[in-house]
Amino acid sequence: MDFRNRIVEINNLISLNKFSQALSKCEILVKKFPNNSYLLNLQGLILQQCNQVKKSIICFNKALSAQKDNYAAMNNLANSYKNLFEFEEAENLYKTIIRNDVANVKALNNYANLKREINQYQEAKKLLLKGLKIEPKNINLLLNLAICCQGIGEMNEAKNYLSKILDIQPSNTNAHKLLSTMINYNKDQTHLAEMKKFIDDKSLNSNQKTELFFALGKAHEDLKDYENSFQFLKKANSIQKRDQTYLLENTKKIFDNIIKIFDNIDIIKPKPNDLNKNIFICGMPRSGTTLIEQMVASHNSVEGAGEIHYLSEIIKNNFLEGIKFNKSKILDEIKNPENLIFKKYNNLINFHNFKSNFITDKAPQNFMWIGFIKIFFPNSKIIHCFRNPKDNCLSIFKNHFSSPTMSWAYDQKNIAEQYILYSRLMDYWKSKFKDDIFDANYEKIINSPEEEVKKIISFCDLPWDPECLNFHKNKKTPVQTVSVAQASKPIYKSSIQSNEPYVKYLSEMFNILDTNL
Repeated sequence: MDFRNRIVEINNLISLNKFSQALSKCEILVKKFPNNSYLLNLQGLILQQCNQVKKSIICFNKALSAQKDNYAAMNNLANSYKNLFEFEEAENLYKTIIRNDVANVKALNNYANLKREINQYQEAKKLLLKGLKIEPKNINLLLNLAICCQGIGEMNEAKNYLSKILDIQPSNTNAHKLLSTMINYNKDQTHLAEMKKFIDDKSLNSNQKTELFFALGKAHEDLKDYENSFQFLKKANSIQKRDQTYLLENTKKIFDNIIKIFDNIDIIKPKPNDLNKNIFICGMPRSGTTLIEQMVASHNSVEGAGEIHYLSEIIKNNFLEGIKFNKSKILDEIKNPENLIFKKYNNLINFHNFKSNFITDKAPQNFMWIGFIKIFFPNSKIIHCFRNPKDNCLSIFKNHFSSPTMSWAYDQKNIAEQYILYSRLMDYWKSKFKDDIFDANYEKIINSPEEEVKKIISFCDLPWDPECLNFHKNKKTPVQTVSVAQASKPIYKSSIQSNEPYVKYLSEMFNILDTNL
């Protein structure tokens, strides 16, 4: 088989998601052609897909050593740096590409993704619009523009970009799913009829079917057709579960290990840091963290970072080995007067160019790291969001999450078991830290917003600001999560007891909750 045919074979394996086989064949070719820039770039791309990001960087750098103007490799290298939160390196590479290869739409798109990740949405839009002038029908650019517009509350503009996508590519399920979050199907079923055309489309892959079925589930819930809503959600979750790997036992071991370690750590002398007052808003996904952040970040002294994953990555990279924490490393870092954990976190936060000392971080699963927060972020405030467990778990079941850490979210039993593990860990943190954690009850906030939000603002040591109740009009903090559509609306009560129409369909999940909580 000649070189060209081997490359075709490798690309075919990649298209079938057979990355380990593709990598093996690529490595054999690299040994024969060690200075082939195209081949080294391809190897790096496969490593990216296998989540071996650091190894991919080595390949991309070799590709650039072999060919300095390989802008595809440079773009991929920037993406790897971005994935590792090494934003400065990534940004410098994107700028180099755009300066030397002005029509490089992929670089413009990826640079916009970086800008969006650090909440610079207007800068992201400028880059995307620049790309759109070069390629007016580029689906990726149009989709990212829609996401940008939705994130900052420009819903009509977002819908316009999604409509353009569907004009070009009527079966684009990603556009259908995003559009479904912005439509009330009780008022207009035009889009629902369009989506139904693709239910039996055999050309859709598993991810496209998942997106379509989640969108159809949402549409039928709007129409109060709960049976069909559940059937579509069931199909979506079933496909997603099949394509995910999740071991509940590993999560349990991690949680147990956290408790064991912090049972034996005496947090008497907090680590010193500067004046930053980080406000960590955590809880289960879909527990109200976005609502609370939008309220708090609407305060004139607060800025919102959104759902960032910096803390998780820093803790995992420094202390977690497999599924077990290295206690000696934790103790060594506690003794370190420089507080490197805070510094690493703060270096990433600085890329957001915030002006205030009060910054919200609403990554829900930071509830796992409350002990670390107490040690390394002593000036911080911790707000724990919680709601009716059945409403919370139903909301998880209804949504499609992009994060690989949410692989448990597509199975009734896994969702319920994950909730129980979360609940037990939170009980532990609250017994250890008592008044240092503010419990924000979703139902109380919905029913008495001013009274409850005033308590939260007071807990954060801030004076009251009435703008906290006008969060839905405020575009200070973009929303990047599945809660984006709700964040642009004023408070509504339909999400309370939302589980009741689904009780007969979700008996497996709800029985586990009833038995264990």
